[in-house]
Amino acid sequence: MGITVRTALVLVAAAALLSAPTAHADPLGDLVAPPSNPDAYLPAPLGDPFFTPPAGFEAEKPGAVLSTRGVAVQPGTTSTQVLFRSTDSKNNPIAAATTVIVPDAPWTGDGPRPVVAYNEATDSLGNACAPSYTLPRGTNKEIDRVDDLLGRGYSVVVTDYQGPRQAYSAGIVAGHTVLDGLRASGIADDAPIGITGYSGGAIASGWAAQLAPSYAPELDIVGVAFGGPPTDYTILQRSLNGGIGSGLFTAATIGLSREYPEMRSLANDNGKRLALIQKDQCVDVLSYSGLLLFDQQNLSNVPNVFDHPITRAVVEENRMGQIKPEAPVYIYQGIQDFLIPKEGAEAVQDQWCAAGASVHLEEVPGDHTAAEGGGRPGAFDWLSQRLAGAPTGGCERVIR
Repeated sequence: MGITVRTALVLVAAAALLSAPTAHADPLGDLVAPPSNPDAYLPAPLGDPFFTPPAGFEAEKPGAVLSTRGVAVQPGTTSTQVLFRSTDSKNNPIAAATTVIVPDAPWTGDGPRPVVAYNEATDSLGNACAPSYTLPRGTNKEIDRVDDLLGRGYSVVVTDYQGPRQAYSAGIVAGHTVLDGLRASGIADDAPIGITGYSGGAIASGWAAQLAPSYAPELDIVGVAFGGPPTDYTILQRSLNGGIGSGLFTAATIGLSREYPEMRSLANDNGKRLALIQKDQCVDVLSYSGLLLFDQQNLSNVPNVFDHPITRAVVEENRMGQIKPEAPVYIYQGIQDFLIPKEGAEAVQDQWCAAGASVHLEEVPGDHTAAEGGGRPGAFDWLSQRLAGAPTGGCERVIR
């Protein structure tokens, strides 16, 4: 099996290297003899000095603004990108970026203009895949969702929640950066705040909801609505690994290893080669690689890699549902979603409700793609009600 995997990696390596944002000193040499330094598997820098934090930024408080610049995103709005201080999965200081989009038209509702943290399903490993890169270039794949929120008069904060390492699927850093992006936005001080996202964006939204009470208690978060949440790697191992979703599962594993470099010790040379090949790739390419049906066991140098203490500790630390959110939550989930099965959303609702949280779970017809289109309108309407001050409470599960 090792030869088969290596052959598959060679077939995709050339295309990946040609599409990389920057050239490596010896890319072919690295594929022949994968380096041991975890930094070799981080995304290539964009060469944009805006993303380089000033010396000593680590001493600033989470959410502190490090630099700003104006950008053009959508007509009829004023947009600003902010580099801010945040915290990674191991509570170390990092610098992350967010894009703040404010409608030019005055807010006509009661009170201050509401703010929504919209978390795109970035699901990617490269810096050129992040919203701060795609939004000003008109290539963002979820701009229609942002437009929906802007059309309701809300300010929208779109954070690069995967952090500077593009740590796809890492929950703690995602929650930290979403909350710090709101702090750094400068528009959320006295405004009601909503948080939303789907799929990968649901990771960021759910983790922001449950970390907010301890990490950013001053934020007035009135509702969190997300859908198709990947909540537990134990579930995703069964639904994605070795199947058509294996490209995303492999990318998520690579993303986690950027926050937990101890995971790199579990990868064999083929696993390291794949991490090099995919390190700057965006979601579509990652999805196509699922056609190769990668099994993480065949990319590992230890038996029963999913039972290894390192794996089990990282998976448990990134399992959503263990901390009670204070804000009410709305979850929507596809009943026929075979990639992100409904048992994950159901388990989170059960655990949060047992702790006393308010969680509405809406199970809608369709697979992962169809459920997003079918469930989002109801989620956005629910969020709008919370932003308007309408009360809600309790737990219920509705099957459509």
